[in-house]
Amino acid sequence: MTKKIYVLHENNEWTIHLEKRLQELSLPYELWHLDEGTVNLNEAPPEGVFYSRMSASSHTRDHRYAPELTGAVLAWLEFHGRTVFNGTEALTYELSKVKQYLQLERFGITTPKTVVAVGKARIVEAAKQLHTVPFITKHNRAGKGLGVQLFYSIEALEEYLASDRFEEPVDGITLVQEYIKSPEQFITRAEFIGGKYMYSVRVDTSEGFELCPADACQIGDLFCPVGEAPKSNMKFQVVENTYPELIAKFEQFLAASKIDVAGIEFIVDAEGKTYAYDVNTNTNYNADAESIHGTYGMLELAKFLGAQLNK
Repeated sequence: MTKKIYVLHENNEWTIHLEKRLQELSLPYELWHLDEGTVNLNEAPPEGVFYSRMSASSHTRDHRYAPELTGAVLAWLEFHGRTVFNGTEALTYELSKVKQYLQLERFGITTPKTVVAVGKARIVEAAKQLHTVPFITKHNRAGKGLGVQLFYSIEALEEYLASDRFEEPVDGITLVQEYIKSPEQFITRAEFIGGKYMYSVRVDTSEGFELCPADACQIGDLFCPVGEAPKSNMKFQVVENTYPELIAKFEQFLAASKIDVAGIEFIVDAEGKTYAYDVNTNTNYNADAESIHGTYGMLELAKFLGAQLNK
């Protein structure tokens, strides 16, 4: 049987661009859509290279247990010694910002001050413990800006929690976090393939965004550099790496966390201090920004997977 590249995922819209690149390079591949399925632990998996694109926001597409199924599949693959990229450990980081932040801090990467809470009363308590305003809330298991709200007072938070606007996190965990303001109103997303830095994309957050600039590229499709669908050239720009020490720390973090493909988002405050706030192991790319720069993330990813298959 011919060895293949197997792509594990739950969203065709985020996979079609990689599929096109695999076809372009004439690489054998197969998609495993894991919104539901079975795993026969009595049989060995096929030979090949396996790459997981499972997303923390799968439940918003009615794929509530896709990450759990993917976790079972990844454990099965790793038990049989298959080559897996973004495997079981990487998945745990995708599903928990708490784990992301603690691991980032372990490698000397500053993250926003954060207090973890379960229960509405505890969310208020967490905000008081934070001792800073304004502050934001967000979901621990998230993506797409789930649960992100900006507050200028405890009273405003209490009003939100009592309203029908409150979103219950899928894992029950709400994060209360200091608000980091970027004076130039942009965030930066550093992209990595095979654990190595590829490029950075600057995302303009100045238009139509009133919540938290630090999460602008996750607030729905308008702000998210998803796939290779055209967006405004001015909103997404591939930029030179002006933070080499930070990028080096990111690479160390990825290697230690067994994350092979990721986009890491960070913001710079008025004093020039950087804060990393999201690690996305289901990273996507922007067509317009890439066409100007001449580097294509999905093409580089397909080349990487092809090289691993041929090893």
